[in-house]
Amino acid sequence: QVQLVESGGGLVQAGGSLRLSCAASGSIFSISRMGWYRQAPGKQRELVALRTSGGSTNTADSVKGRFTISRDNAKNTVNLQMNSLKPEDTAVYYCNADVTTDRRTRGNYWGQGTQVTVSS
Repeated sequence: QVQLVESGGGLVQAGGSLRLSCAASGSIFSISRMGWYRQAPGKQRELVALRTSGGSTNTADSVKGRFTISRDNAKNTVNLQMNSLKPEDTAVYYCNADVTTDRRTRGNYWGQGTQVTVSS
């Protein structure tokens, strides 16, 4: 089995910063894409940023220039540095990963989510 565990959410004032972290563990052979989605109340889950094992990044236009994704392939971790936070960034943030297991099966996995609240 594969587990994704997030940390780092919380309450921050507008203009502030937070750093989210996610660690993948379990029977992992490799992770191709790894990153973050978010879901605000009453809205669909949306992509925030993803990073491939080769270093390519896909970042939502709404967070470009403010959020930075980084990844440690050897440790199976991914971080999201969030600066200049806005109230509209308030959401539950989910870690997501495309994993190949030790048995060479492939699956997409989600973390349990971490709440980020930005006050105005």
